[in-house]
Amino acid sequence: MLKRATAAAVALLAGTLAPTAHADGGRDGGVCEGTALTITVCASDSGSAPGKAGGAATPAGTSGGSSRSSKPLCTYTRLDPQPPAENMFWKGHDRSERGAVYGVNCPDQQGARTVWIPDGQAPDAAPVIDPEVVARRAAASMRLEGPKVAGPRAAGTYVVGMPMWMWATPSPSTFGPVTASATAGGVTVTATAKVTTVRWAMGDGTTVTCHGPGTPYKTSREVTSSPDCGHLYERASYEEPGGRYQGTATAHWTITWTAPALNDGGTFTETRTTEFTAEIHEVQVVN
Repeated sequence: MLKRATAAAVALLAGTLAPTAHADGGRDGGVCEGTALTITVCASDSGSAPGKAGGAATPAGTSGGSSRSSKPLCTYTRLDPQPPAENMFWKGHDRSERGAVYGVNCPDQQGARTVWIPDGQAPDAAPVIDPEVVARRAAASMRLEGPKVAGPRAAGTYVVGMPMWMWATPSPSTFGPVTASATAGGVTVTATAKVTTVRWAMGDGTTVTCHGPGTPYKTSREVTSSPDCGHLYERASYEEPGGRYQGTATAHWTITWTAPALNDGGTFTETRTTEFTAEIHEVQVVN
């Protein structure tokens, strides 16, 4: 069986499929006319499969053979060039496998979709909704933000060689967890997002990865290092733009999703970044 079809980004596929894709039942396994960037395979009753010279895709909703489906024919177009190997359209496959990513256009469905088809295998079912794409739609509806940096403070002044405490004020929108659901094609997916790490780029060429919002500094702690998220600057920021180090705090959100009706689930990540500055001075010792 085919891997489930991936709902494609319309912006990517519309220009490739819309002007050229059409089913020509009167051409046995013929190649539909297309632009110079596409190789379009007609949907027909032929038993030949994509990936074979002169072959044609079986109409979606049929099992091959000579009987014609009552459903409108779908057109399968081999994407040329193929998407980058890391693209979600590959759904875990890679270029070492014998197969390719095809765009799918069905007269009774809106938008374009993609499916990975092994060489020599014809599609035997209409494209279905990919729950991960629905999960990403749910995540897009969430208000996921970058860390609300509380330290270092923009108005603060810090000293070379003194431990700096970094922390962010946690909230559902900046650290989670936050949950949302989305439904498409009768498939409901629930996604939950939470921050797993925060990567602090300190502006001096170093980075610090913290597994949480960090611990707020209190004067009662005196000169001690942060127990979970700290840094020590080794030179002043006088020569930096504006006399400050320009840093960023990047939250890495992990989104876990489930589609109970399909007995499916998975995870993916997103990032959100907040900028901060740090003014670092040298201590002047007077004899």
